[in-house]
Amino acid sequence: MSENLTLDGLAVPIRALRALAVEFPDLPAPTLEISTIWPKRLELSLYDDLAPFETWRVALGIAPDDVQFREQNGGRTWVLQASGEFAGAELKLIAYGASLDSLREQAGDGGGDA
Repeated sequence: MSENLTLDGLAVPIRALRALAVEFPDLPAPTLEISTIWPKRLELSLYDDLAPFETWRVALGIAPDDVQFREQNGGRTWVLQASGEFAGAELKLIAYGASLDSLREQAGDGGGDA
């Protein structure tokens, strides 16, 4: 993080965001983060559903093998994450969604293995 960073110092991810909006206007809207901590990074986060992650991954040309999977919240939440480059910016794509066990519990199936 730079104490003297100006808005111009965030121009790379801002330009990438503008290019995404022009090139992919119909894709699901993510939560966006541009930070002075990583001034060349644009982060796209998707919550409550993993399906939009795949839509974005394909559009951005990120290989399936570059996707990382992890669990959090005691296995109740699945997290998909991938990184790439777009319009000169480091791009971080993240999605959070309920695990199958969590969805089963919500449906009254009790969760767990059958």
